[in-house]
Amino acid sequence: MALSSTEIKEIAYLARIAIQDNEVPHFQKELSSILDFVAQLQSIDTDKVEPLSNPLDQTQRLRADEVTETNQRDANQEGAPLVEEGLYLVPKVIE
Repeated sequence: MALSSTEIKEIAYLARIAIQDNEVPHFQKELSSILDFVAQLQSIDTDKVEPLSNPLDQTQRLRADEVTETNQRDANQEGAPLVEEGLYLVPKVIE
């Protein structure tokens, strides 16, 4: 799937990445090859393939789900500039 230079610039803008005009052809080639590879993967018929969680067919050892540490919230929040009812207060960054 070939991407246009306009699409590359839009992707860079959305990703908040500054790219120079002379870099656009490089990114066009690289991103287009990634999208071509994804399209190739999507074309594979996987209907008869069962999901695989471990290629070694082993079970994972799990630990008991129990609390092993004490609550240290108050000690951790001592250095915070603003705290209210156990929550960190931060300035609004999204309008």
